[in-house]
Amino acid sequence: MSEFPGEGDLVPDIAMGTPDGGTVKPSDFKGQKLVLFFYPKDNTPGCTTEAKDFTALKPEFDKAGTALLGVSKDSAKKHQNFIAKHDLTTPLATDAEEGGLSDALGIWTEKQMYGKTYMGMVRTTYLVGTDGKIARVWNKVKVKEHAAQVLEAAQAL
Repeated sequence: MSEFPGEGDLVPDIAMGTPDGGTVKPSDFKGQKLVLFFYPKDNTPGCTTEAKDFTALKPEFDKAGTALLGVSKDSAKKHQNFIAKHDLTTPLATDAEEGGLSDALGIWTEKQMYGKTYMGMVRTTYLVGTDGKIARVWNKVKVKEHAAQVLEAAQAL
């Protein structure tokens, strides 16, 4: 059993920053389903594709009563640029604080690339039910077709 929240557990209600300087937390979406998709970095190929895919399907998520929120450690300013550059309609949040939501979920973790060790975001998606409980988790997400798979799960929930 993991020390981190998983399917059936309540999603930690930790506030994150929004690109306009406000805050957002999972409980703000009470009464509707919520997709939290965590990604490593704005304006990188996989992250851009993922955000654009969720944006393209946003009307379908809306019809399914499901809010979307993309989360990375990037600053509010970087998020503003990312949204403007790619015409994103999917809301984004900044989880830059230590002890933030990605830490609480265990997905801000040590990674390795080219022999170097660094802290990074594991691309992970959570589908949260109207009750605030995690209904489904996708770990180490592969971007291709991912948004459509999450939509299917949200429609079935």
